[in-house]
This record gives sequence, C-alpha cells and structure tokens, in this order.
Amino acid sequence: MNLRWRFRVVVFLVVFMAAIVSGRVVYLQVIDTAFLRQQGDARSLRHVPIAASRGLITDRVGRPLAVSTPMVTVWGDARVLMTQQAKWPLIAQALDVPLPLLAATLRSRRDRAFSYLRRGLSPEQGQRLVQMLRREQIQGVHTVEQPRRFYPAGAVAAHVVGVTDRDNRGSEGMELAFDATLRGVDGRRRLVKDRRGSVIEDRGVSRVASPGQALALSLDLPLQYLANRELRHALDEHAAVAGNVVVLDARSGEVLALASQPTFNPNNRTRLRPSLMRNRALVDVFEPASTLKPFAVAAALESGRWLPGDTVKVETGNLQVGRYLIRDASRTAGEVLDMTQILVRSSNVAISTVAFDIGAARIHGLLRRAGLGQATGTGFPGERSGALPVRKVWQPAETATLAYGYGVSLTAVQLARAYAALANGGQLLPVSLLRVDAPPAMTQALSPGIADRVRDMLVQVVEDRRGIHRARVPGYRVGGKSGTARLSRVGSRGYAGHAYRAIFAGFAPASAPRFVVVVVIEDPTRNGYYGGRVAAPVFSRVMAHALRLYQVAPDNLH
Repeated sequence: MNLRWRFRVVVFLVVFMAAIVSGRVVYLQVIDTAFLRQQGDARSLRHVPIAASRGLITDRVGRPLAVSTPMVTVWGDARVLMTQQAKWPLIAQALDVPLPLLAATLRSRRDRAFSYLRRGLSPEQGQRLVQMLRREQIQGVHTVEQPRRFYPAGAVAAHVVGVTDRDNRGSEGMELAFDATLRGVDGRRRLVKDRRGSVIEDRGVSRVASPGQALALSLDLPLQYLANRELRHALDEHAAVAGNVVVLDARSGEVLALASQPTFNPNNRTRLRPSLMRNRALVDVFEPASTLKPFAVAAALESGRWLPGDTVKVETGNLQVGRYLIRDASRTAGEVLDMTQILVRSSNVAISTVAFDIGAARIHGLLRRAGLGQATGTGFPGERSGALPVRKVWQPAETATLAYGYGVSLTAVQLARAYAALANGGQLLPVSLLRVDAPPAMTQALSPGIADRVRDMLVQVVEDRRGIHRARVPGYRVGGKSGTARLSRVGSRGYAGHAYRAIFAGFAPASAPRFVVVVVIEDPTRNGYYGGRVAAPVFSRVMAHALRLYQVAPDNLH
C-alpha cells in the first residue's frame, strides 16, 4: 500500500512538472513571443554604426576646402583567419598589401577578434573585395563603409582648415575648433549574424545618420592661393626658413587669406613632421620692432604734449640709456625730425625721446586698447595672446624698448588687427575666421582724429622720397610701416648674432582702407634682411592682388 502511494505521488509530480513546462512553452511560443525573440536577438542581432557624413567646409563663397568621401575600412577576426592561411595570398592581393605584412599582422593578433587589415579603400575596391570573399568562401573578413576627409585646396589652406584623425574627428585647425558642429550624429543598422560574424539578414536602418553642419570660412580661396605663392617666392628668394602672410578685411575683421610656410599636404600625411602643422600667424609670437612705432606716436598725440609738427633733434644717432646704447639703423645724426619723419626715418632715438616725455604707461594703455596682450577671438586652437608686460615702475630702458617694439610680443594676426584700428578711424574689430554676414560690433581704441593723423603719416612712410618705395602699389595710396627684429636664441637669453625677422604691416587704399596686410619673414639669409627690403615687396604684390580681385577703385591715378 505504501509503495503504491509513493508511485502515485511520483507520477503526479512528474505530470505536474510536465504540465508547468508545457504551459511555459505554450506561453512563450504563443502568448509572450517577444521574450524569445529578444533572447535570440541578443545572441545574433548586432547594431552596426552608420558613420555620419562630416559637414562641408567651404571658403567665403562656397568653394570646397574639406569634403567627406565614402571609403571602405576592412577588418578581420584573426582567430578565424588563422585557420585559413592558404587564403592569405588572395586576401593580400585584394587589399593591395604585401603578404608578409598581412601575415605578420594576423600572427601578432592571433587571439584577437578584431584587427584592422586596411583602411581607405574606394567603394569599387571594397565591392571587388566582398565579391572575392564570397566566391572563395573566406570567413573572418568584414568591411564597413566610413567617410574619409579630402582637402581640395591641399597645402594652400591646410594651416587654417586643419585635419581630422583616423576616426574622422577634428585634430587640428578649424576641423578641431568646430568638431562638434561638423561631426554630425552616427546612425545604426540592425544585422543578424551567425557565430562566425557572417551576415544572415539585414533588418534595415534603426536610426538614420544625421550629417554634420556645413562651415563657411572667411577665406577667399583665390586670394589664399596668391598669398601662398608670393610667400613661397619670397622665402626662396631670400633663403628664409619660414614666414606668414595675413590679409584682413578692414571693414569686417574677416581673415581673407592666411598663408604660412613651410606647409604640409593634408591629403598625404605618411611622413608628416608635427612642426609643419603649426599655424605661425596665430601661434608664433614675436617682437614687432619698428612696426609698433606708429602706436607710440599715437600715444604722444593722444597725450596732448605733442603735435604732429613738433620735432626732435637726433644729435649723434645714438642714445645712451644706463648701460644700454640705442642706435638708429638709418643715418639720422644731426637731423631734426617731426612726428611724420620719425616714422619715415624709423628713428629709435627720436621715438625713445618722445616716450621718455609721455611715459611708458600711456603707450602701454594704447597698445592694450589696440588688442595687444589679448586673444583676437578667432577661437582657433592654440592661438596665443602674446605678452604685453605690466610694470609698476617703468625703467628708462623698458620705456624706450616699448616705444620701438621690443619687450612685447604678438602674433601676425594681432598686428593686423591693431593696424586695422589705425586704418578704420580708431575702431577695433573682432577678428573672424568664419564668414561674417552682419556688421561686427566695434570698440573705439583711439579717437578718430588721431587715428586719421597717424594713418596719413604712414602714407608718407611709403610715399616720401626716403620712404619704403617697395611697398607701393601702382594706382593706389598705401600706408604702412616696416620692422626688422632680431631673433632670440632658442633655449637661452639674448639674441642670435646675425638672425633677423623682416616685417611689414600696412593698408590700402589710404583714402578708404579696405585691406590690411601683414608679412613676416623669418631669418632671411640672402639678398638682405630688412623689413623694407624683404617683406615690403611681398606686401605690395599681395595687396595688389587683393585690390584687383575685389575691384577696388584706384585712388592715386596721378
């Protein structure tokens, strides 16, 4: 009796458990089908990213500077490929890579499920590869389409536009500064794969890729080409190591051209030296030398202690200040110079005398209002603001050097901005590397009357019989100032024995300035080194190109 009861209990339990299992099976297969589908998808369904197309970068009128083109990236599962070594020659041939390189890559990653085999295949090459893999029944090799950046202007605009890295993210220049705007949002595609990673079913796009926004720069590509050409010609003529040219719209603050040499090809970076990627016009700071003298003159006029006709007599051409001897490069001994002639003759002695009278604080204040010691606001990665020293008490030597452009550092773009204030009635513009569609907000750096007086003086610097004739532009009145700065020794204090920086900054047409051009040539070693000899001709040619391209009416036809 006891055994019979036990048998019945066991049978009941078995039937009961079978009923529970059957009920669960019916529930999952008929009623709650989503659960099993979810579990199956978790083991076989894959979400593959669809790379968003990066936004187009153009110049000011829509000419392409950076575009995204579809390319194919190939990756492989080394664990699977290690079992198909007989197929390696076919794979290497299709990828156009040496067989030893492919073999070394796979053997070094034999335990890895993911290894890049080749990047940057064209869509046609990728299609031929897929067809070969199917024909030869090769497992473990996969492709994904990814956009790749191409730069139509090449090396000409590379320092401004910048580059992207292998993952199509901005790493230099405007590509980096506006990466979030250009990048876009990746999409997703649902694929069903088997345990080997082969695609069984394409279930379509679950999220559409959103392309990045387009970016219109302020550059004018034809003018950028011409500025780059003239700069390269000057470096070759004078055997200089580097240089840069900035063309600024004096009305809007837009950078119309920014050439920097040496440059690099952003479409081929296999042997690229990082130093070549430096945008010298925004990153390199230097002592502006005599190009700063117009601001010392402006400070003197602003003080009310000096009038344009007031004079300084240069006794010997030298001035002893403590243990320092200030010299004039031009032969000014015995000359009596008014404020205009101080600039024409570029007299360190005369401008130092003026600075001693008005004090360094006045010059410092004006330089500060003209934007020195401050970033220009371009947002360019790595842009430097230079150095405008602050002193509680200015020593005589510091006062003198401030007046003729030593002891202070700035970038070429900062110098162009400051000269735009002189050319623009004393109004300081924000500088932009993006196209400006609305009039910018300006600040009054100095009074319009003083700015106009100094502007007229700078015209005489070019047009006077002893002026810088090489800066002239036929048909136009031009104003500007040259500078010749000694180069400092790297890693130590003081200056190099015979190394100079040639500088010229100016504007045209003087009657209604439209453009400001700054030229900086580093260490010219042949055919002279003075700013008026080396940099002024580059200024003349670049300014002439700008005036012609924008069809600016001549103001000096006599």
